[in-house]
Amino acid sequence: MIGTALLAIGLVLIVEGLVYVLAPSLVEDLLAALRSLPEGQRRTLGLVALALGVVFVWVAKTLGA
Repeated sequence: MIGTALLAIGLVLIVEGLVYVLAPSLVEDLLAALRSLPEGQRRTLGLVALALGVVFVWVAKTLGA
């Protein structure tokens, strides 16, 4: 269980790091766009991202990962 959690955190850090290495200006543009959204829409976006993450983990576990 701890190994799986560490693997998941490591993969998130890899993806996050790649975004900053490959497209730092895109990250700044995305942050500016997020700042312009009302708080309610940002919360909804976060909830959708959370739900998608749960679905992806569930599908991966179902497939035997």
